[in-house]
Amino acid sequence: MLNPASPLPLYQQLADELLREIESGSLSPGQRLPSEPELSRRHRIGRPTVRQATELLVRRGLIERRRGAGTFVRQEPRRVDLFSLGGTLSSFREGGVVLSTRLLGKVAQRQVARDADNPFSERQAYVLTRVSSVAEKPVLLERLYLDPAVFPGLEQMPLAGVSLSKVVEERYYLKPTHAEQSFRVTLPPSDVQAALRLAESVPLLLVKRALFFPRAPRAIFVELFCRTEELTFSQTIGTEVRHD
Repeated sequence: MLNPASPLPLYQQLADELLREIESGSLSPGQRLPSEPELSRRHRIGRPTVRQATELLVRRGLIERRRGAGTFVRQEPRRVDLFSLGGTLSSFREGGVVLSTRLLGKVAQRQVARDADNPFSERQAYVLTRVSSVAEKPVLLERLYLDPAVFPGLEQMPLAGVSLSKVVEERYYLKPTHAEQSFRVTLPPSDVQAALRLAESVPLLLVKRALFFPRAPRAIFVELFCRTEELTFSQTIGTEVRHD
């Protein structure tokens, strides 16, 4: 029962009660919550208070409203260990997520714009951009920069749908030793926004990763723009390093 004498607001008490039911399994993923009128009668509070409580859980990503159907406990998002340095394709595979990938344009040498984070800033690099989708919904855009001196002839190789880590290992006999990574939330540039079919002002998780090879530090630099509404991207640091 909610306690009107408590210093904790009634909507917060109700939110805490619903949270306990979700965590205990009384309300399971995909299950519909009682309606606002039902919760209002059950707890003897007004519907605006019920709405405040559920809105709190919506903002925390624990429940979701479906137009015309009601409010439901959110399914636990699929987890992809994208930042384990194990490679994009293998990370999605190991997470049980079917991923399709397509190249945007051709692989070519380009002059890289000034960017303090990019080791190829104001230098030539092979640039490769690809979009990855789950169930036909784009969830990830990668922009890769590769050192032409380390990977000569890369533009002549068929790379569509191919594991880049295998190309690097089998064609150039190289395996990365370690990496540097940074993480931030950012508003994407217009080309990324269009490729991922995003509305304006939708933030993304941006990961910047530099891969180190024997006698070739930072020979690959990657920018990963990640949509996080449907997938949880986790990080596990291991000893084997690949980039698909």
